[in-house]
Amino acid sequence: MPPTQVPDMVVARLPLYLRTLEYLQRQGVELISSAQLAELAGVSPAQIRKDLSHFGRFGKQGTGYDVLHLRRELIRILGLDRQWPMALVGLGALGQAIMHYGGFKERGFHIAAVFDSDPDKIGKQIGDLVVMPPERIPHELPKRQIQIGIVAVPPEAAQSVANLLVRSGVRAILNYAPITLSAPPEVHVEQIDPVVHLQHMVYYLRHCPQ
Repeated sequence: MPPTQVPDMVVARLPLYLRTLEYLQRQGVELISSAQLAELAGVSPAQIRKDLSHFGRFGKQGTGYDVLHLRRELIRILGLDRQWPMALVGLGALGQAIMHYGGFKERGFHIAAVFDSDPDKIGKQIGDLVVMPPERIPHELPKRQIQIGIVAVPPEAAQSVANLLVRSGVRAILNYAPITLSAPPEVHVEQIDPVVHLQHMVYYLRHCPQ
């Protein structure tokens, strides 16, 4: 099946499978059944088999999955067999935490450019990078071949920042601002809002008996 025809929910579960396989590899597990993998990933065995069938045949009847092989295949399918440069816009408390997060690089991502509109931050050295004003985005992103943008600005500025990123060639946006962004259909937007998830959970605390 062509990549564009794979259901988005299937693609969304692949990183969960990959994370589980990475855990298993660290534990020294070499082979695992679909039932065991499903239990660790929080889905059904049938769901795993159906999801993976979109991309080929990976398991063997009576043997299960080779953990290392399946991990490598998921890395290839997800496009993580290369490093993806990203642009971070917003260097407040959240942006600084994102900037110093060590989990990006080991999973195929790195921040290659950082922008902020605060004159006190522009020109400062953050690791190997120098903070630039947002006006530099259209010049810097194509030069650095950046297709992923991270938005960590106040909600009132988020849409204009997203528009600027899209005009500068970004095709995927990770949005930390507490607002739903509008983007062209060819641009994939992922929303990261922990408050929304907390509100979701509190509903069950309020309405489900103990």
